Amino acid sequence: MARRAAAKPATKAAAGRPPVLGRPDAGKSGDGKSEATKSEATKSAPAKAKRASRKTTPSPETLTELGLERLIGLVLSETARNPTFKKLVTAAVASLQGPDAIAALIDRRLTALERGQGYIDWQKQRAFAADLDAMLTTVVTELAALDPRSALDRLIRFLGGAGDVLGRAEDSSGRIHGVYERAADAAAALIVDLPAEEAAGVAAGLVTRLRADGHGFVETLMHDLIPRLPEGALAPLDAALAEATPPAPEGRTGGQKAWASQLARSRLVRMRQALADRAGDVDAFIAFEQAVSPEQPDRVRIAERLLAASRAAEALDWIRRPQKRGPVVVTREALLTGHFDHDAPERARQAVEIRILDSLGQTEAAQALRWEAFRRNLDPAMLRAYLAKLPDFEDDEALERAFDHAMAHPDRYRALAFLTHWPNSDRAARLVMAHRGSWDGTRYEILAPAAEALERTQPEAAAELYRLLIDSILEHGRSAAYGHAARYLDALDGLTEDPEAYRGTLRRLHGRKAAFWSQVRD
Repeated sequence: MARRAAAKPATKAAAGRPPVLGRPDAGKSGDGKSEATKSEATKSAPAKAKRASRKTTPSPETLTELGLERLIGLVLSETARNPTFKKLVTAAVASLQGPDAIAALIDRRLTALERGQGYIDWQKQRAFAADLDAMLTTVVTELAALDPRSALDRLIRFLGGAGDVLGRAEDSSGRIHGVYERAADAAAALIVDLPAEEAAGVAAGLVTRLRADGHGFVETLMHDLIPRLPEGALAPLDAALAEATPPAPEGRTGGQKAWASQLARSRLVRMRQALADRAGDVDAFIAFEQAVSPEQPDRVRIAERLLAASRAAEALDWIRRPQKRGPVVVTREALLTGHFDHDAPERARQAVEIRILDSLGQTEAAQALRWEAFRRNLDPAMLRAYLAKLPDFEDDEALERAFDHAMAHPDRYRALAFLTHWPNSDRAARLVMAHRGSWDGTRYEILAPAAEALERTQPEAAAELYRLLIDSILEHGRSAAYGHAARYLDALDGLTEDPEAYRGTLRRLHGRKAAFWSQVRD
C-alpha cells in the first residue's frame, strides 16, 4: 500500500517532490523530509541573522563606540536620578578648574558634617554612607592627583570628625565605619610618600588628635605608619609621643576618669614600643611592655625579640617567669562552636621555649618539652618535630608509643581529631567503636571530618559517626543543618548493608520534619 502510494503521481500536498524509488523512506532524513526538499528549502530560506555580539559589558572600547553625545546624555540622566553620582560628576568637572575648586567642594561637605546634629537612623544609613564614600572618593581620586598635601589635610580633618558623626549615626552594618577605615588607609599612603621631614611633621601632628580619637581611626593610622615611615621621621615622632604621654599614676587609682587616663597612656606607650621594635631596641621594647602591663608583660613577645637579638639566655629567663593567667583570645570559630582552646597561650609559650633551648644546644631538654607538649595536647606538629630529632630507627617505636597514648587520652575528641588527621584510620576506628554510644553528636567539628576520613577504609566506624550526627541534628531540630543531615544520610546508604532499616527508624521518629525529608534523595 505504501509502495503503490509512493509510485502515484504527486498529490497537491506533495507537489514538486520527485518519485521515491525502492524503500518508502528512501531519500528521507530522520524528520521525514527528503534531502532534495531540504536542499531547496535551504537555498530559498533567507540568510540567518548574525548572532548579536556579546561585547556589551561597559569598557573603554564599547563606550567609545557609543559616541560623545550619547554618553553625555547617559551621564546627565543618571545625575538626575542619583545624588551620589551627581557629586562625583560635579567634582570631576571642578577638577578642570584646578585643586582649589575641588577643595572648596570638599570643605563645604566637611563643614556640613561638623555642624550636623540630626540623628541618622537605619533608614538613612545606606544613603549617608554612600554620600561619605563619594566625598572620600573625590578626595582620593580627584584632589590627591592634583594636590596630595591638600588631599591629606582633608583626610585628617575627616578622620578627626569621626567621633561626632558615628555618635549620631546608627551603624550596625559597619558601612560608615568602613568609610573611615578607608580614609585612614588613604591617609597613610599619602603620608609615606612625603619627604622625611614633612612626613615627620604630619605624623607628629597626628599625636595631638589621639586624645579625641574615640573610635581608634587615628590610632590605627599611626600603627600603620610606623613600619612605613622614612627613617628620618621616627625620632621626631617618638619625641612627640613622649611629650604627650602622661606620667604613670602613683599607686592604685579607681574611677572612670583614672581608667580613661590609663588607657590613653597605654595607647601612646604602645606606639613608642612599636617604634622601638622597628629600631631593634630590645631593652626599650621590654621597658615599654613593663610600663603598659607591669603584672602581666607579654613573655612570648619579649622572649622572641631577645632570641632574635642573640640573647638566648635572657630569653629563656623571660619565657620561664611565672605569670598570672591573662585573658584568652577567642576566635570566631570558637564562638560559633562554643569550644574554646584555653591552652593556646601555653602552647605558644612552650613553642618559644623549645626554640630557645635548641639555640642554646640543650637538645635533650627541648625533646623532653616536645614530648610533654604532645602528651598533654596531642599536638601533631610537636610530635613531628619530636620524631624528626630522634636518631634513626627510634622513630617507629616512638610513634607507636604516641598512638597508644592518644588512645588512652582523657579527651577522646582531641584524640579522634589527632588520629584522623595524622592519619591513622585503624586506630581512629578502634577509638570510635570503643566509645560507641557515648559520643556527643553536637561535636560536629570533630565527628564530621572523622566520618568523612573513615568512609573508604573503616565503613563501620564512619557509619556510627554519621548516625550520631544525623540523630543529633534531627533531635535538636536544627533546621539550618538539615542539608548536612541529608548529605550524611546519603553517605550512610553506601556504608551499611541495610540502609532502609535506619531510614525507617528516622521516618518513625522524625517523619514530620518535612524540611529535612525534602532534601533527602530517594
